[in-house]
Amino acid sequence: MSVGRNVVETIVGALVLVVAGAFVVYAFSKSDRAGPDGYELVARFGRIDGLKRGADVTLSGVKVGSVTSFSLDPKTYQAVVRLGIASNVNLPADTHAKIVSESLLGGMVVVLEPGGDKTMLKSGGEIEQTQDSIPLTELIAKFMFGGTGSK
Repeated sequence: MSVGRNVVETIVGALVLVVAGAFVVYAFSKSDRAGPDGYELVARFGRIDGLKRGADVTLSGVKVGSVTSFSLDPKTYQAVVRLGIASNVNLPADTHAKIVSESLLGGMVVVLEPGGDKTMLKSGGEIEQTQDSIPLTELIAKFMFGGTGSK
């Protein structure tokens, strides 16, 4: 009786592992990664409060990529943000990137505003024109107390 129960438990455990493995494979196949079908750009910001890896990169409200990573430049103390952009999206060299709140409750997204330059950014290129994130508490303080603050 004990041997039969061990076999059943082993089979059920193996089945659970197979289902979990299938789920992981499915999740990776459906995730938005800038892999072979995309390219990477870099943008530097003074502050990126609330921006997370995997956050959307949008153009005209349409998702065209995601934030792949970010780090701190030890010389300039700027946040270096790496963006994975879909290969079918060509961005002019004078594209502007800004970090904005997705909603009152949600996180931050990177919004791209293309310029009119004829030359296009290439993989590994840098978006020169950026606008930092503005913390919600700072906006509320400006609204409530008026003025520009004490910066």
